[in-house]
Amino acid sequence: MSTVSHESNAGPGSLEGQAHVAGADHARVAPGEIAIGVIIGRLSEMFDFFVFGIAAVLVFPSVVFPFVDKTTAMYYSFGIFSLAFVARPFGSLLFRLIHDWYGRGTKLTIALFLLGTATAGIAFLPGYEKIGVASVVILAICRIAQGVALAGTWDGLPSLLALNAPPERRGWFAMIPQLGGPLGFLLAAGLFVFLLLQLKPDDFLAWGWRYPFCVAFAINVVALFARLRLVVTPEFSHLLKSRELEPAPLGELFRTQRASILLGAFAPLGSFALFHLVTVFPLSWASLFTQDAITDYLFVQIAGAVLAVISMLVSGKVADRIGRRATLAISAVLIAIFSIVGMLPVFQEGSRLGAYLFILVGFVLLGFSHAQAAGAINSTFPSRYRYSGAIVTSDFAWLVGAAFAPLVALFLASNLGVGYVGLYLLSGAVGTLLALGVNRNLEMRDD
Repeated sequence: MSTVSHESNAGPGSLEGQAHVAGADHARVAPGEIAIGVIIGRLSEMFDFFVFGIAAVLVFPSVVFPFVDKTTAMYYSFGIFSLAFVARPFGSLLFRLIHDWYGRGTKLTIALFLLGTATAGIAFLPGYEKIGVASVVILAICRIAQGVALAGTWDGLPSLLALNAPPERRGWFAMIPQLGGPLGFLLAAGLFVFLLLQLKPDDFLAWGWRYPFCVAFAINVVALFARLRLVVTPEFSHLLKSRELEPAPLGELFRTQRASILLGAFAPLGSFALFHLVTVFPLSWASLFTQDAITDYLFVQIAGAVLAVISMLVSGKVADRIGRRATLAISAVLIAIFSIVGMLPVFQEGSRLGAYLFILVGFVLLGFSHAQAAGAINSTFPSRYRYSGAIVTSDFAWLVGAAFAPLVALFLASNLGVGYVGLYLLSGAVGTLLALGVNRNLEMRDD
């Protein structure tokens, strides 16, 4: 992967401009460096994501919403959880302006600083018993800030990694960024398990739960420097420009790429719905409707995360052999079967073994499907629109497929039975198959 010397187009006061001289002696940006930057960035984002998701089940119903019954408190907590996804499209617009005015490096710095500040703010959040409804308001504001910040962390690394992969290995390289999902969950769940086992319940709710948010802040700092090391170099900027991974006019994007945005948002629907149904939802179900120890479910989910990593590696190999579209279609069919065969008998009888099997099998399917989800989003656009299209489509995909999944699943399980959660997951798989059927151009383009 060779690069040539050039003058940065960023302003002299931007991070890109300041880094031009400092990075001029670098001959190239190695693919391995890009892969490491991608994994570190995604892992930090997913760790943040799952720390909040687990706390939404184990902490916030008691600490922030003690004035209502347990089920209603969980509804409220999941409502706050969804705010980050609602805020993401607005964050993308905001950071698009920052990118245009100050450059990519400044945008990434502001985004990760905001993400770390919001996360640290949650760590020091007073409970409802101390400040009343203000606790709810502060939590909501911090969650919205997390969503806005996550939208700004898009740096083009995943697209660059996939586009610079050999044609016969693009499924494998599209899988690499997605490894941050199960790895982030594994770290978050492991930390909560340690605290739950070491602390008394009162101590955990009083102060123990705050430590994962402090750790998330520290990981964000490490991720910031790891990614800036690449993003602010002239060589990296040249690679992005040579691949046309620059923001496109939004008006033109929506005018010419409406179909790709819509289909790209629905292509990973089954995977994104399953994303929360094997991580956050089982914890809420066990907390409300069983007397089982939550740590037991977390241990099973940690094992599931390991299986998800393995199935992601398999998915990368399979996608290189049969294509991304066929791999996504197979995963959607498997999720559809799982939604019927898995959900109806597993939780319905209250079987702990059945619930564990649901989690483990669900993680395997999640890894296999989620490994190609982002690649599907990116590959629906011509090169001119790939950067902006990937951001917009990803925002809408998470909003439609994942934002309200824990809330909807809990409502269905509480009022209609767990079997109806399976129908909800089935609808996501059907949405994926319909999108794949309509759009037959999901393979990676080079134009």
